[in-house]
Amino acid sequence: MTTDSDSDTGTDTDTGTDTGTDPGTVTDAATETDTAPIRYAGNPDTAAAQAEQHLDGADWAALAGELDAYGCALTPQLLTPAECRDIAGLYERAELFRSTIDMARHRFGSGQYRYFSHDLPEPIAELRAAFYPHLLAIARDWAARLGRPAPWPDTLDEWLTMCHEAGQARSAQILLRYEAGDWNALHRDVFGDMLFPLQVVIGLDEYGSDYTGGEFLLVEQRPRAQSRGTSTALRQGHGLIFTTRDRPVAGKRGWSAGAMRHGVSTVRSGRRHALGLVFHDAS
Repeated sequence: MTTDSDSDTGTDTDTGTDTGTDPGTVTDAATETDTAPIRYAGNPDTAAAQAEQHLDGADWAALAGELDAYGCALTPQLLTPAECRDIAGLYERAELFRSTIDMARHRFGSGQYRYFSHDLPEPIAELRAAFYPHLLAIARDWAARLGRPAPWPDTLDEWLTMCHEAGQARSAQILLRYEAGDWNALHRDVFGDMLFPLQVVIGLDEYGSDYTGGEFLLVEQRPRAQSRGTSTALRQGHGLIFTTRDRPVAGKRGWSAGAMRHGVSTVRSGRRHALGLVFHDAS
């Protein structure tokens, strides 16, 4: 994902500047003549329904508690290994993406990721929609504690319409690929004023066998203190919910916002794919 800076400045950018835009197209999407059907293991409708059932059955009170404490929380398994391989295989389907980003070129780290177009593959679109109502309750609670507006409506479609009307009309859903030696610098995925405070990354390869290293990193900038880091091994088919920008922190004078950024440690061997679900669009 795109970066703001390596320093503990707390600046909300995603390109190294305060533009709030993605860094642009490195490789253009393929022409519309490449229209081979997308193939999935099993029935994609069944896979999406099963993922939704797993989300509905999750202990959301416990997940909210972990998000409060650490800024991130692991979900139950949402996708089977075969479904993960199918989604990872979409990386070769250039016509599905609006742009491809070379992280080294932009000094975001090393590796590559692709932004999906708005025509998301159905299992990915349904998985994103299934997350939204659960995350919405946490987002509204955080906003209340921090004394911030909570502009998010009850449905994802309504919220995305608001993003588009505000000039944030480009898809921010991404598929990431890391090879041995690749890494992702600490950053925030902020693309404009329309911001949803939580996002999700789903592991598509098996940690420890398909690749080593490549742990998900989350660093909290604490006022008048050293930063605190959290490292998470992303399990295949599991999601990691994490804060987009900050989390509410209780203090003697009430609630304050603890600034946080995320990244990926160096992949030591193999290849690591991940699916990023962002709940606001890009300008």
